[in-house]
Amino acid sequence: MRIGVIGGGAWGTALAQVAAAHGEPVCLWAREHDVVRCINTEHENRLFLAGVKLSPSIGASEKLDDLAGCDAVLAVVPAQHLRGILAQLPRLSGPLVLCAKGIEADTHALMSEAAAQVQPDATVAVLSGPTFAAEVAQGLPTAVTLACGDAMVARALAERLGRKNFRIYASDDVTGAEIGGAVKNVLAIACGVAEGRGLGQNARAALIARGFAEMTRYGLARGGRAETLAGLSGLGDLVLTCSSTQSRNFSLGVGLGQGIAAAELMADRATVAEGAFTAPVLRESARKLDVDMPVVEAVCALLEGSAAVDDVMTALLSRPQRAEG
Repeated sequence: MRIGVIGGGAWGTALAQVAAAHGEPVCLWAREHDVVRCINTEHENRLFLAGVKLSPSIGASEKLDDLAGCDAVLAVVPAQHLRGILAQLPRLSGPLVLCAKGIEADTHALMSEAAAQVQPDATVAVLSGPTFAAEVAQGLPTAVTLACGDAMVARALAERLGRKNFRIYASDDVTGAEIGGAVKNVLAIACGVAEGRGLGQNARAALIARGFAEMTRYGLARGGRAETLAGLSGLGDLVLTCSSTQSRNFSLGVGLGQGIAAAELMADRATVAEGAFTAPVLRESARKLDVDMPVVEAVCALLEGSAAVDDVMTALLSRPQRAEG
């Protein structure tokens, strides 16, 4: 199974490295000319994943048409650009594995819903879980969820992509896997705010727990399953992303907690903090579904600059005490 990867950022490059671990040919599409040149001539992605020596069987290209001969394609581009990129691809008939985490702004569509509209012949799967790209590329132990409605496709993908240190757990709950990955990015910003404000580990643990309750409520409302949200693609990813400055969303929150404006923080970034784009979409979607998500509301207020950090955190901590759930 020849694998194509759309997206030459850190995560796309790391997944290409996984797919090429035994010398299998992998085609990696990247928008940046320097990334393509560096991968092909020096076997390294110095811009997004410096210091990791890449398999020489990874070939990079700036032409999406070069993915046409691949048996399966992994889409690893920012969520708000996924539809547009997939629409430029030749018509796919094999597995299309979505690795972006977010909710489409204009439509509130999950990534699988957007993909199905522009690539209707593809078998859509979702790869998600607690993953820092650098650790995956270095071969450190990692476990992920691969969600797909077709069990045979899921099995074939797991056999092709699974490695000793990249363990894949199958699921048929595509919605649940996507919800976990999208919501955790927003919650990670909140935890970063607590870190940046020096509120301590207790506050962060409380935000993770209450944020997970919000994730579960929203996920169930959109048709996901509780056990999926409590697994690698939900709780597992949430814990990782809320606990380290390797997380772009957590780092963004740290800056907000230190009083730096969101616009300034995001202007300095070469990579995308997906939670900043997902937060307002998630807030609107949750309101339409009548799902209470106070942590998400708080993150939106901070990103928009409509409230001060101390006021937002005080409001969260002053919510009426009630039974947990």
